[in-house]
Amino acid sequence: MAAVEHTPDYPPKTPPPPKRPLSPPRPETGLAGTGRARMQVRNRRTAAWSLEAAPWSAGKASAHVLGRLHEWGYREADKAASSLTELLVRTAVADGGRRVSVHLADQNRQALIVALSHQPGLAVADTAVLPELTGLGAVSCGTDTAEDGRRVWAVLDL
Repeated sequence: MAAVEHTPDYPPKTPPPPKRPLSPPRPETGLAGTGRARMQVRNRRTAAWSLEAAPWSAGKASAHVLGRLHEWGYREADKAASSLTELLVRTAVADGGRRVSVHLADQNRQALIVALSHQPGLAVADTAVLPELTGLGAVSCGTDTAEDGRRVWAVLDL
């Protein structure tokens, strides 16, 4: 007797529809947990130097900044640029980190000079240095503190 293929009396079960994939968690939109924005300088000439946080760093940073400003054709504001750079770097070195970075950018005959301390765990930004920066010729200046250290900056007319 030949084997007869058995056909079921009921329809086959259909597989369940696929489950919707889990969506990623929504980002926090409050300002309480957000850090400061990374510094971005675009569409202009820039230079940056990383130095050891030592007493001699202010003079070396000043020489770097003046050299680059001279390369870019700015020679009028040497004294102000040198004084501002030295004060910015001394302020960053005073935070007690292992290194300091100095950033320089120019646009529309103005120079932006920034010093970063890279010393985590600092408290509120110290604004005592701002009047000194203004007295040295800064048209704009500021400071802020985050988990990665203090950022002190000044803008100088060239």
